[in-house]
Amino acid sequence: MTTDLTTAPHRTGADTDLWLQRTAPVTDPVARLICFPHAGGSASFFHSWGNRIPGVEVYAVRYPGRADRLAEPVATDLRELARAVADAVAPLADRPLALFGHSMGAPIALETAAALEARGIDPVHLFASGSRNAPYPSAEDWADPDEDDDPAVVERLLTLGGTDPELAADPEFQELVLPYVRADAALFHAYTPGADAGSAPSVRCPVTTLTGDADTDADCRPWSELTTGGVREHATQGDHFYLVASPPHALIRNTLAPVHRVD
Repeated sequence: MTTDLTTAPHRTGADTDLWLQRTAPVTDPVARLICFPHAGGSASFFHSWGNRIPGVEVYAVRYPGRADRLAEPVATDLRELARAVADAVAPLADRPLALFGHSMGAPIALETAAALEARGIDPVHLFASGSRNAPYPSAEDWADPDEDDDPAVVERLLTLGGTDPELAADPEFQELVLPYVRADAALFHAYTPGADAGSAPSVRCPVTTLTGDADTDADCRPWSELTTGGVREHATQGDHFYLVASPPHALIRNTLAPVHRVD
């Protein structure tokens, strides 16, 4: 059996191979971009990003409990999940690292950046997609009482976009996907960084938020308080899944253009 090099993981170690999917090989990359999927998402969401950002090697995070890690238990603690990702990402730090998280992936990217900085590895940028610079929602808004109600979960997927309605109605799809969609919802809503003093990390890397102009479901997070590196807000046309039709490759490329190889 041959290996498809466009999806083969970069052979750096067992943890890296388990947790990260390289979307395409890049010879002597100037930087690496680590992409964190949304709730219910998998590494395949970023499959088409390989070779779309010149000079940047793109990796997608493989969350446990889905796709090729379906047999593993789902994550139940967002910070522990981020620390495991940071362990896997650390061997790739021979090049500058940038993090891109969409929706639930944004706070996971934030916690991963904090874990990397604690190891002495400073990401050069954090892209928080489907997230806006705003105060945390209230406790009532944060709660998700319907996470165990299958019809409500399906309706939520369709409302957010990014899921084909015909596919979402398929019983086999629901049997396979809904368990980890519900698990992700529980993971995300159990992570309440504003609930007690000192629970929200502060990172040093600059942050760019990216939000669709029709997105009423964007994650709200006080990014200006969560980084000392400054925050830039970017609005684009679209809803919560604007990046399906218009992935922000040019913005990422331009933002990372000043990055040079680490000697």
